[in-house]
Amino acid sequence: MNETLMERSTVRKTKKGKQRITWNLIKSQRQLIYMSVPLLAYIVLFAYVPVWGWTMAFQDYKPALDFSEQKWVGFKHFKFLFEDDNFLRMLRNTLGMSIINLVLGFVTAIILALLLNEIKKVFWKRTVQTISYLPHFLSWIIVTGIVATSLASDGIVNDLLIKLHLIDEPILWLSEGKYFWGVVGASHVWKEVGWNTIIYLAAMASIDPALYEAADMDGASRYRKMLHVTLPGIKPTIVILLIMSIGHILEAGFEVQYLLGNGLVVDWAETIDIFVLKYGIAQGNYSLATAGGIFKTIVSVIMLLIANWTAKRLGEERLL
Repeated sequence: MNETLMERSTVRKTKKGKQRITWNLIKSQRQLIYMSVPLLAYIVLFAYVPVWGWTMAFQDYKPALDFSEQKWVGFKHFKFLFEDDNFLRMLRNTLGMSIINLVLGFVTAIILALLLNEIKKVFWKRTVQTISYLPHFLSWIIVTGIVATSLASDGIVNDLLIKLHLIDEPILWLSEGKYFWGVVGASHVWKEVGWNTIIYLAAMASIDPALYEAADMDGASRYRKMLHVTLPGIKPTIVILLIMSIGHILEAGFEVQYLLGNGLVVDWAETIDIFVLKYGIAQGNYSLATAGGIFKTIVSVIMLLIANWTAKRLGEERLL
């Protein structure tokens, strides 16, 4: 009877997911609290103190004037953002490239991790993994140089496609806007796919081998084991990384678009970050630049909360 009551209380505690904070609990974990002080100070100093600068978005900020002498204009700069065609176009570009990078990045990283996990020879597994994540350590300046050279009219991509008889004449990949988002997505995949697989491979290493043995006894093929054992085993990791990625939905990038973009694809290449640089900082309009940054932050927080709430709801429904 006592064991049953203990199990019920444990279930209730697990379902609620809360624990009362008492002085005894604080004292028992004081070492962890002491260790967190430097990190807390770092976050306050570099993440919360600079929020004071957000006041510039509600002013016609002039660097030469004191704070008390600044002219307050309310939501003037925010209204300008949403009435400006250039900003709306860059918002479209940012969302489009962010979604492409998110989908391609997740799918390719998971697929590569699954394939690497199936390689039994450690030497080949490590070799492929090392080769795949080496581009992560290259700067975007080098990567965009490689991409621009490869996609030139006489580059390796056009030469290969012509020899395979897939095209009759070279394609100007970086001169037509309809190709630009795909080029950016492919560049992100090539640079980051190997690095993104590291976490998934670590999660796969923690899966109980008995599950694979049971699947073998049931006659499951390697693809069935990947589908019904490996993927469910790394599902929590996938959800956490997805939530974190959704929080950066407006982080389409800056370097790759700025370096690969040109006058022919400007309507497809410019993002919010380029807008902030071009129309805010470069022209000394720091209030407009700050308003653009605040908009990105607010959208990111909202998307993060929605993704986290959705993940919790789905988890609770499956428990029920």
